[in-house]
Amino acid sequence: MVLNEPKNKKPHKNSPRKPAPDRTGSEPRKPGFEVRATAAKLLAAAVDRKTSLDGMLDLTHGNPAYKALNDADRALTRAILTTALRHLPRLEAAIASMIETPLPEGARALQHVLVVAAAQILHLDVPSHAAVDLAVEQANRDPRNRRFAKLVNAVLRRLAREKDEVLAATASISPVPDWFRARLVSAYGKAEATRIAEAQLTPPAIDLTVKRDPQAWAEKLGARVLPTGSIRLGEFEGSVTALEGFDQGDWWVQDAAASIPAKLFGDLKGKRVADLCAAPGGKTAQLIAAGAVVTAVEQSSNRLARLKENLGRLGMSAELVGGDLFKYSPEEKLDGILLDAPCSSTGTTRRHPDVLWTKGMQDIEKLAALQEKMLRHAVTLVKSGGMIVFSNCSLDPLEGEELIERVLADTPSVKRVPVDPVNWPGLENAITAQGDFRTTPAMIPPSDGFAGGMDGFFASVLRVE
Repeated sequence: MVLNEPKNKKPHKNSPRKPAPDRTGSEPRKPGFEVRATAAKLLAAAVDRKTSLDGMLDLTHGNPAYKALNDADRALTRAILTTALRHLPRLEAAIASMIETPLPEGARALQHVLVVAAAQILHLDVPSHAAVDLAVEQANRDPRNRRFAKLVNAVLRRLAREKDEVLAATASISPVPDWFRARLVSAYGKAEATRIAEAQLTPPAIDLTVKRDPQAWAEKLGARVLPTGSIRLGEFEGSVTALEGFDQGDWWVQDAAASIPAKLFGDLKGKRVADLCAAPGGKTAQLIAAGAVVTAVEQSSNRLARLKENLGRLGMSAELVGGDLFKYSPEEKLDGILLDAPCSSTGTTRRHPDVLWTKGMQDIEKLAALQEKMLRHAVTLVKSGGMIVFSNCSLDPLEGEELIERVLADTPSVKRVPVDPVNWPGLENAITAQGDFRTTPAMIPPSDGFAGGMDGFFASVLRVE
C-alpha cells in the first residue's frame, strides 16, 4: 500500500497559500481541547525531555495542566498518552507516509499534536472528527504551528478514511524503539523479541495476591487462578477498592510476576528476613504471610509511609527502617534477604510505556552497577546457610543473568540455588538453564475472557555459605 497522496491531489503542502486565521486570542476553547493540549505537552516531555509519566501524572506534585483537569479528563489524557507511547513508531511512520515533504526539524510540537490525534483515530474509541477538529484547533492556537493547520486537517482526515489500510501497512514496524529491540534480539532471539515487543501493546490485567485460598477468592471475584498462585480479574467496571475483601485486607494488587520472588525462599516460618527495597509493600506482605519475622527497609520517607499504610490495611506489621540500605546493619545476621532492586523497569512497559522512551542503555548500565553493589552488601548481612533472593523487573541480562554471574565468579561464599521447574507447573519455560527465573510480558496466554501476559521479571536464589 502506498500512503502518499496521489500526484493529482496535493492537499498536504507544508505552506498553504492563505494563512490560517489567528485563533490565539480570547476565543473560548472547544470542549476537549485542554485534554489534547495537555496530552501533547506531556508526550513531548516524555519523548523529548525523558521525563517520567509517573511524576507528571502525580496529583500532588505533578504537571499543573494535568492536575487542573477533572477526573474523566485525566483518565482520557492518560489513555491517550499510554496509547501513543505504546504505538509510537507505528504512529510516526503512518504520519510520515502521508506527508510529501518531511516536517521541519523544529516542528516537534506539531509532531506531538499529530501523534496524539493519530493515537485517538487509530486505537481509541474517540470520534475521529473530534480528534481531527481539536488537533486543528491546537495548531491554530500555537503561533509556531498555525501555518500547518491545513496540513494537520488533511493528514488526519485521510488517516481516518484509510484507518484499516494504515494499520495493516504499519503492522510490521516494531512498536519499540530501535535500541530496545536490539537488546531484546540479542538476549532472546528475533522471534521472541518480536513476541515481547507485541505483548507490550496490551494493557496489563489486574492481578491480586491473596492471603489464603486463591481458588475460593477466584470464585468470589470471578477471577482466574494463575500458575503463580495469584488471581487475575476479568474486565469489570468500578474501583478495585470496592471489591469484596479489600477493606478486610484479604488481598492486595500485585502483578503475577512480582509475586514470584518472595515465594522462592521455601519455608519461612519463624525466620528473620529483611526486605531491602520494601515499598509499596506487596513482597513484604508476602513474607509476613509466609510466617517470617520481617524488617522492611526503605530509603524514601514518603514510600515508607505508604508501606506502613498498606500493611495497616492488611492487618500486618513489620519492623520499619527508614534510610540508606547501605547503612543498614542488623545486630544479628539474618536468615534471609529479599532484594528487589531498583532497575530500568523495562519489564513493566505494559503499564509504563514511557520507560522505553525515557531510558536507554546508559541508564541500564548505571542501574546494573548499583544493583550489584546492593547485592554485594546484602551478602554481608546474611548468616551462614542464609538465603538471598535477588530480583528486579528488567528484561535486560545486564541487570540479571550477567550481574549474578559476576558476583558468583568472585564470591566463593555465595552459591546459586537453582529453581526446580517441577515446582512451577505452567511456568516451566520461565526457568533458565542456570536455574534462575526469567519471565516476559509474552508469557501466560489469554484464555476464557482473561487477558494474558505478565511483567518481565528476573529472580535468582542464592545461598551464603
